[in-house]
Amino acid sequence: MKIGLYFGTFNPIHVGHLIIANHMAEHSDLDQVWMVVTPHNPHKKKSSLLDDFHRLHMVYLATEGFSKIKPSDIEFKLPQPNYTVNTLVHLEEKYPTHIFSLIMGEDNLKSLHKWKNYEVILQNHDIYVYPRISSEAENLELKNHPKIHLIDAPIVEISSTFIRNNIKEGKNIQPLLPANVWEYIDHNIFYKK
Repeated sequence: MKIGLYFGTFNPIHVGHLIIANHMAEHSDLDQVWMVVTPHNPHKKKSSLLDDFHRLHMVYLATEGFSKIKPSDIEFKLPQPNYTVNTLVHLEEKYPTHIFSLIMGEDNLKSLHKWKNYEVILQNHDIYVYPRISSEAENLELKNHPKIHLIDAPIVEISSTFIRNNIKEGKNIQPLLPANVWEYIDHNIFYKK
């Protein structure tokens, strides 16, 4: 089975994440997309993150109607801070019959050369890249690499930061979230402070 790994803090998961995950599941050779909830991104302040359990639960809520999209807490079980290359090794050991690929935005592809052991990742895994609006799109040094697959996916410019800020300001952002995720956030009074 070919699995696309879509990593994120999903703080919170929103319709943009689902649009991209579903597009990859339906319009590529991937059999499934796993939404890998990252407990702590080495490049982000941990203090801004909602508790791991709540973010994972929101991914479960958001993906329950999608047969090809699965939540994953695999990184919760690994030492922190964790790096993608370590997660891939762990997954290959745990699921030896699966083939794992990465899903990332063009913005992440630009910084891939800064990732820990990125050469090993590129050597062993395909990377599916979805477009992002950017003035530097032409500067993608790795875009011609044989393991890089640029996917003609919808451009979605919704960010979790935008959602958190708008909730804090008391604005209605319900259309940007799956209904059950919005209800969970509202019920638990998340992101209000």
